[in-house]
Amino acid sequence: MISRSRPSTGPGSPWDGEFARYFGERAHSLRSTAFLLCGDWHQAEDLTQAALLKLYLAWPRLSRHDALDAYARKVVLRTFLAEHRRSRWKRERLTDAPPELPAEAATSDQDMLVRQALAVLAPKQRAVLVLRYFEDLSVEETAQALGCSTGTVKSQASRGLATLRNRLGPHYGALTFSATTEGR
Repeated sequence: MISRSRPSTGPGSPWDGEFARYFGERAHSLRSTAFLLCGDWHQAEDLTQAALLKLYLAWPRLSRHDALDAYARKVVLRTFLAEHRRSRWKRERLTDAPPELPAEAATSDQDMLVRQALAVLAPKQRAVLVLRYFEDLSVEETAQALGCSTGTVKSQASRGLATLRNRLGPHYGALTFSATTEGR
């Protein structure tokens, strides 16, 4: 996917227009995926920006532009997992109450219930469920994105769904997983 030559980067690079088109077409989708992974729009925006910066820096070395969506999704996923690992060592601690209320689009009670249930899952289980059921990837595609075996994907999905069923209780059967996260 990535070649080893290192052309110069920076403003006015010959691929800026091509990257800008890709950014315009896929930034919203990548941000929605990031939101499903982390559950916070501000953190999702940070994850998306970090992932797109990494993608921009790798852009001149990418040899297969036909597989950019999978590569970009993998960058978002790996950035999320790396950030989660680092967050254990940070001095900052997240709290339940934000200092101010964010201006979010109105969401249904069902969407809120699903997001709250997703938030209690381990990051790897959450990543598997988001990729499998919200991004609609196959078991094999999910395994490739996560860099693990298909058996791991199946077991993580099974455990994650069991946790969701337990967490959601009687509401689980009535839910339809709509990926309506901010207009998606």
